[in-house]
Amino acid sequence: MEKREHDLVVIGAGPGGYVAAIRAAQLGLNVGCVEKETALGGTCLRIGCIPSKALLESSERFWEAKEKFKDHGISFGRIEFDLPTMLRRKDQVVSTLTKGVDSLFKKNKVVRYTGLARLDGSGRITIQNGAEKFELRAKHTLIATGSKPSGLPGVELDGRRIGTSTEALAYDSVPGHLVVIGAGYIGLELGSVWSRLGAKVTALEFLDRILPGMDSEIAAEAQKIFQKQGLEFRLGCKVTGAKANQEGCVIESQGGEPIRCDRVLVAVGRKPNTDGLGLESVKIKPDEKGCIPVDDHFATSAPGIYAIGDVIRGPMLAHKAEEEGIACVERLVTGYGHVDYNTIPGVVYTHPEIASVGKTEEDLKREGIDYRKGVFPFRANGRALSLGQTEGKIKILAHRDTDRILGVHVLGPRAGDLIAEAATAMAFGASSEDLARCCHAHPTLSEALKEAALAVDGRTVNL
Repeated sequence: MEKREHDLVVIGAGPGGYVAAIRAAQLGLNVGCVEKETALGGTCLRIGCIPSKALLESSERFWEAKEKFKDHGISFGRIEFDLPTMLRRKDQVVSTLTKGVDSLFKKNKVVRYTGLARLDGSGRITIQNGAEKFELRAKHTLIATGSKPSGLPGVELDGRRIGTSTEALAYDSVPGHLVVIGAGYIGLELGSVWSRLGAKVTALEFLDRILPGMDSEIAAEAQKIFQKQGLEFRLGCKVTGAKANQEGCVIESQGGEPIRCDRVLVAVGRKPNTDGLGLESVKIKPDEKGCIPVDDHFATSAPGIYAIGDVIRGPMLAHKAEEEGIACVERLVTGYGHVDYNTIPGVVYTHPEIASVGKTEEDLKREGIDYRKGVFPFRANGRALSLGQTEGKIKILAHRDTDRILGVHVLGPRAGDLIAEAATAMAFGASSEDLARCCHAHPTLSEALKEAALAVDGRTVNL
């Protein structure tokens, strides 16, 4: 069996893996990266973040043309959409980006391997690609294999009528009635896509609220907006089974009547993807959630083996994996690498968008931290009024004594872009007064962030 050697072998070419491989190569390491799929970029780029955002954008354009353009004095005749064209555009966006990662590997001299990687003792990785099998030797190995959708007992996935986000990104027709199991960000985003295109969408959530983990005040207001858009929610609903038949799907829930629909999207979270990695060969044992235990510098219990991203603890976010990948390889080469987990933002790309960084109000109450709150609604922002997007608000939480910003939560237009300023401010230890004293261009949506900072001290100007 052929053997090849590298300073670092990265297993997985998703956001964490490919970024780590490129950064390691920039730092002078001889790097190989193994990916089982022919296209690079991982779940996020191929069948997750990027394709879902492409469909969200297309469906939102259609919905605005049909429902909102008349407010701007723009009239059309019959508004129609072409689903195959939407799906083709989504695929083209994905293709462009996966080819871009391939080009970056070539530019940075990262050696790419296609196949299934398996640890085979310390410093050894075997790769199986069809009938071909070969071995890599590595001084360091970085596991970045990401995650996969979680299942639900009693729910029988058939890959057609009952499926995960992968299938929901490629429906060949608009479902008459789509049931989404789980009201987290994946369920809400894809539910929004098909709702805008004409489906009746019902979201079933086990908890008594949507968007678990996000600030409850923001989540409650978001739910009201989504309901006005036509989404139906059944909270506190424990799904006990789902089956497909010739007519459609039947969903059973505890204490409820059976729900009949055309398709089911199971969006109840994700779990680490470590199957078949050979962790036992290096005596690595995943924890009760399936995560690979690591220390503060991403080192596992096995010398020379590291792990990042969705396979370790923490939020399963592409940008979190990227930061960890860079920090891990920079520490290997320079002796220093750090991730500030307090300033990792999260974004839900619905309409309006929802974004958050830092502590929620529930976190602060639970931890007994005294705080002050500043809130500013987009209805009082000139740019939001001009855009015709006035739903939502910005909420800033600051320490009562030091005024240091502890959390920022945004529900409104371009929330995903606005949260970057908040994350930057928090990374530099800014107070709400610091943010309030920064000059913001007028008229912009970011002025709402400044006003929310002013509101912490009870001195908003435009409300």
